[in-house]
Amino acid sequence: MTNMTHKKIIEITKKIADRSQASRTDYLDMIEEAQTAHSAKGLSAGNVAHATAACPVGDKKSMIAGDWAHLAIITAYNDMLSAHQPYERYPNLIRGFAREFNATTQVASGVPAMCDGVTQGQPGMELSLFSRDVIAMSTAVALSHNTFDAAIYLGICDKIVPGLLMGALQFGHLPSIFIPSGPMPSGLPNEEKSRVRKAYARGEASREELLETEMKSYHSAGTCTFYGTANSNQMLMEIMGLHVPGAAFVPPETDIRDALTREAVKQLVENAQKTQTKNRIADIVNEKSIVNAMIGLLATGGSTNHTIHLPAIARAAGILINWDDFDELSQIIPLICKIYPNGKADINQFHAAGGMSYVIRTLIDNGYLHEDVKTILGDGLEAFASEPVLKNNEIKWRIGPTTSGDANIISDARTPFSKNGGFRVVTGNIGRGIIKISAVKPDHYLITAPAHVFYDQNDVVAAFENGELEKDVMIILLGQGPKSNGMPELHKLTPPLSALLEKGFNVGLVTDGRMSGASGAVPAAIQITPEASDNGFLGLVKDGDMICLDCNNATLTNLADDFTSREIKSTDKTKTSHKTMGRNLFSTFRETVSGAETGGSIFFEDM
Repeated sequence: MTNMTHKKIIEITKKIADRSQASRTDYLDMIEEAQTAHSAKGLSAGNVAHATAACPVGDKKSMIAGDWAHLAIITAYNDMLSAHQPYERYPNLIRGFAREFNATTQVASGVPAMCDGVTQGQPGMELSLFSRDVIAMSTAVALSHNTFDAAIYLGICDKIVPGLLMGALQFGHLPSIFIPSGPMPSGLPNEEKSRVRKAYARGEASREELLETEMKSYHSAGTCTFYGTANSNQMLMEIMGLHVPGAAFVPPETDIRDALTREAVKQLVENAQKTQTKNRIADIVNEKSIVNAMIGLLATGGSTNHTIHLPAIARAAGILINWDDFDELSQIIPLICKIYPNGKADINQFHAAGGMSYVIRTLIDNGYLHEDVKTILGDGLEAFASEPVLKNNEIKWRIGPTTSGDANIISDARTPFSKNGGFRVVTGNIGRGIIKISAVKPDHYLITAPAHVFYDQNDVVAAFENGELEKDVMIILLGQGPKSNGMPELHKLTPPLSALLEKGFNVGLVTDGRMSGASGAVPAAIQITPEASDNGFLGLVKDGDMICLDCNNATLTNLADDFTSREIKSTDKTKTSHKTMGRNLFSTFRETVSGAETGGSIFFEDM
């Protein structure tokens, strides 16, 4: 074993740093300017009176005296999201912990938090990706009062953590910490849930049976237990050093969860001491930690959504990454986790098998991470290979496992499930996109089939139900990109397409939309850019064109002889109505949003 970082990782990191030199310098200059403004503060008596008016007397005295650190809480609490329901009690919990360590806290703001599970297949899903940028802006509004010395971020789910982090980075002069709430207890096994969904798609299970299955799967407070975007978020916060070690996947409403929250507050107060502010988030989130985040995503087989979110997060810190960086890393980063949907285990079983402490341990020991990074604890990622234990109601850390507790769930990086990470970037005359291959069987790495063009995922489902797709077919779904309709997830397609695959047909999907962290066994080239409504070549595909999706050679090709000579014509079919469910309020977003590779954001321009 060695602590030396892989040569290729060093090369890729340097390339990112060189590419980002000007934008990163501009960002750090902005942060230093904000630091100066924060240090001066200059709040008037009226400013202070308004900020402290509703505080308890003891807190008010400490805030006016200015000798205690004052912590902001940015919360994404609501009690519709199972993952966020536990946050209801956190502000009071955190206030008590802060006072123990001579600090005060206020809830600076709440941010919106929508559930993609609720809006899957519904018009409201078209607001999902845009909600991330709204969360970033809401975070900026919350911290604009310039009264806080540090910030606590309470968020878990899909767009919420990326949005919070993008907003936090605009206040990079503040020490910051993310506090998770933990996954729900394991319910119905994910494999059984998938079986019933496919049976329902085939008409072999009733809606009542489907509802019973779903209710048994999503059954209590806490994060959903499959390895989708929400749990990928928690992995990222831990491997980037923005949690206290071992916090990601401890269940809610437990003594150790509360003790971890207390420890997070303690560490943040230490970082926010008046005499020597340290471990600012602008210093933690740099080129090396962003590369570590990409590596963690690839090594664990995480959500494809982060090929959109991580570029946006990086740009918020002045760092420029692209899909080529993911692809280059994927060629050397081993896949060491088998968590549903690319395995049978859920996130609780992953945690029991060693979880993040073992993942970080084996990646560091085999040279697959930058260990020499700054975290909320200070210098070095090594501390995050430790695991927390509760002794006398306080957290103590012990050396984490040096071997996997279940080699069928987490492998040693020297003997991985695959020598390559779970993603490939595919390129060809149709465009450029992402495919998650960690759950795709090698037998399906090469699919050549005639195109069937659709403009709405509901039409795909209807065609399946009518028996029109009982054949080798490449589903081409257009008009699902950020500029068309906000890029909703298309997870509704997974059960019917999986059912076709199980029948022995060669089935693939090519779309300018997203498929989420629940992407499964069907080979799907997603997030195709340029998107169809942005004069993308995807819009030239016709019914019957032979499409070749080759995961081995990372190519996506329309084999029609006349394809490259076809004229791109704008079509209303790739533009949908946006009049209901609040979508009309987001027209400016659709007009200004960047492409998927640059983060699908209104804040950044395409490269």
